[in-house]
Amino acid sequence: MTENKYDSVIVGGGIAGLTCGAFLAKEGHHVLIIEKNKECGGLVNSFSHNSFTFDTGIRALENAGIIFPMLKELGVELDVVKSHVTVGVENELIDILDIDSLNEYSNLLKRLYPESKDEIDSVIRIIRKVMKHMDVLYGVDNPNFKDIKNDRRYLFCELLPWLPKFLLTLRKINRMNVPVEPYLETIVKNQSLRDIISQHFFRNTPAFFALSYFSLYLDYFYPKGGVGKLAEAVENSFLKQGGEILRETTIDRVTLNEKYVSDQNGIKYHFNTLVWAADLKTFYRITTTEGLPSEVSRDFEKVKNRLTAGRGGDSVFTLFLEVDIPTEYFKKIGKGHFFYSPSRKGLGDLRWNSINNIIKSSQKPDRSEILNWLDKFLAFNTYEISIPALKDPDLAPEGKTGLIISFLADYDLFKKVHDEGWHKEFITELEERIIRVLSDSVYPVLKEKVIDRFSFTPLSYEKRVGSSEGAITGWSFCEPIPVINKITAAGKAVLTPVPSIYQAGQWTYSPAGVPMSILTGKLAAQRILSS
Repeated sequence: MTENKYDSVIVGGGIAGLTCGAFLAKEGHHVLIIEKNKECGGLVNSFSHNSFTFDTGIRALENAGIIFPMLKELGVELDVVKSHVTVGVENELIDILDIDSLNEYSNLLKRLYPESKDEIDSVIRIIRKVMKHMDVLYGVDNPNFKDIKNDRRYLFCELLPWLPKFLLTLRKINRMNVPVEPYLETIVKNQSLRDIISQHFFRNTPAFFALSYFSLYLDYFYPKGGVGKLAEAVENSFLKQGGEILRETTIDRVTLNEKYVSDQNGIKYHFNTLVWAADLKTFYRITTTEGLPSEVSRDFEKVKNRLTAGRGGDSVFTLFLEVDIPTEYFKKIGKGHFFYSPSRKGLGDLRWNSINNIIKSSQKPDRSEILNWLDKFLAFNTYEISIPALKDPDLAPEGKTGLIISFLADYDLFKKVHDEGWHKEFITELEERIIRVLSDSVYPVLKEKVIDRFSFTPLSYEKRVGSSEGAITGWSFCEPIPVINKITAAGKAVLTPVPSIYQAGQWTYSPAGVPMSILTGKLAAQRILSS
């Protein structure tokens, strides 16, 4: 049986694992990253299909005081462009270009819901306050990516003056640490208006996090060549520093007392430190604590029970379209990142309650019942539409365009349909309905111009990324969050009950995202280097 020895083994080659590996390798550590797929990056990835470039998961990135400082510290250059956002409901469309666009958004809502003008003014006032809080939160580069000891200008001119404002802002943010849906109910009586404001957020998203998105829209950027170029740049930095990557390898056992992980072929990889940058439920399911001190094993079991009882957050359904339409057509309608609702009515109970009744029913649902629900759901939903070639013209063949059309999707629905044996038929019905809805609204010529199409479902994301319940941003907000979710405690998010074992990535801290995944990767590396 083959055995290998490393200073650090990192399981999971997503952006968190790559970041951790890059900073460890930079300091001379002998590091191995083990990745289950052929390519690294996880949901921060791009791929080519019929000469079209598509993004696998993330559609755009926000710096958040983390991504650019991380790249700078690694000495990595990344060619990026602004990723402007368009927001639209029915025929009302606006581009989010600067702070003044918030007034346009307010006017858009008032044209759609003239009876709710005062409530709209209240929501806009709150969004403005949240935007000011965001300016403070991301007002300086994250200190974990700065050489504080030697950069005295940063320490005395930026960090120290910022800290009091940061602490005051945290107290204000904590007052909005409630689900956005009931939070908006206290302000907005019109359910349709509430839906249009919030239905593209994950269920029970904290109000502050949800209402901060207008600020994030202004910060979005896009790497030339696709979102995957970010992961590729960090991966190249890791490899140049002497790091090793083992691809298409699945770890199915972690033995803590002997400090090794073993793959599907029984090959062992020994480590001094282990960083688990993949699905945390999987880690606790395949790990044995036999031989460890009893108090460590006891603490490990407590965390295991808490995590395995948790649930992944919402997943998405993504339709990829290759169309025989030039990008100029889409450019006249909106920007390359587009949130569009074909109806002002909003989803109402269709979003969760109606389908939950079908899913949880002990009786086998009639297919027509689900398809009837689907017709209504797609007509009133909000779609996230990304057009890579509007950000980088080289990402589609000349005269053609690739579209990525996504919406939040219930994992349990797709699992139930799959288990009942009509998953493929369901996907076909779903794709055709999405194309019809968008052809009847914002893109009238779309239906007749589709060259090719294919989809990723929640089951696809679960399989590809190894993510519990197909979740794309870690833990569900509907359940007690089983990991750290306070900004002030983020430094402890990478710790596990076992010394020399660390964790990183979207399952480590909530709410998660690309910047937070990168930060946890760096924090895990710092813990290892300091020890």
